[in-house]
Amino acid sequence: MKYENLLDNVYKSLPNTKSSGERFEIPKVIGHIQGNKTIITNFTKIADTLRRPHHQFMKYLLRELATPGVLDGQRLILGRKIFSNLINAKIEQFVNEFVLCPDCKKPDTVLKKEDRILIMKCMACGAKRPIKSKI
Repeated sequence: MKYENLLDNVYKSLPNTKSSGERFEIPKVIGHIQGNKTIITNFTKIADTLRRPHHQFMKYLLRELATPGVLDGQRLILGRKIFSNLINAKIEQFVNEFVLCPDCKKPDTVLKKEDRILIMKCMACGAKRPIKSKI
């Protein structure tokens, strides 16, 4: 058999992957509504993927969604019914504001306090900028 034929056979046997080609994808919420509460079961996984502290990410979501909430192990329990598309939109807003570098658009950033000002520093391109809104 020729090398090209062998290579074609290997590619045909590989499973199809659904990927946008980006190395960073914003995770989607997994959860359910239980009575008057919304439970996000993969909250800590999302915060870990975004590389932000759980309490910081939770504080932002609770403020933006205008609801009380409590962290219960791996999951976040919100005090009212909220649809997942609204929560996903707020997570995307958080990523654009506090995770992605405004210059190179990479997620390799860290937040540091310098003289009472929160600074986002990109580890990929070295850009620094102050964060205007409170987190």
